[in-house]
Amino acid sequence: MTIKLLAIGKTDNASLIALIDDYQKRLNFYIKFNLEIIPDIKKAKNLSEAQQKQKEGELILSSISTSDILILLDENGKQMDSVAFSNYLQKHMNSGIKQLVFAIGGPYGFSEDVYKQAQGKLSLSKMTFSHQMVRLFFIEQLYRGFTILRNEPYHHR
Repeated sequence: MTIKLLAIGKTDNASLIALIDDYQKRLNFYIKFNLEIIPDIKKAKNLSEAQQKQKEGELILSSISTSDILILLDENGKQMDSVAFSNYLQKHMNSGIKQLVFAIGGPYGFSEDVYKQAQGKLSLSKMTFSHQMVRLFFIEQLYRGFTILRNEPYHHR
């Protein structure tokens, strides 16, 4: 199985980029992982919130195939602790799917078309984080999940 994280817009903070890169390298020891950055919408200031969500949604949906399982990182999604998340990952790996895709929406969230295509929603917290920070937090949680599955000491229970 491959895990792909889709995110809108590039990260311009060098410290965050370094941490994301570090966790990506660690994660690739356990599973094939890709972070795919979808470019920011050009001239977004001229678009309404709905138009921007629609354009971003089209880009997200064009980045997945029909056989992918799409999970949205969404404030209204299911919350779980790290052990439950590791079990969630194991369940998907056992299901035989080729690619599990997690998506981080743009500043206004996801379009209705993206919600309709998604097979699930996860929330990292009730708090609001910047989209750049969510990338780091999520990749770290993926790494933590795999260390839990391997019973490695990174996660202290």
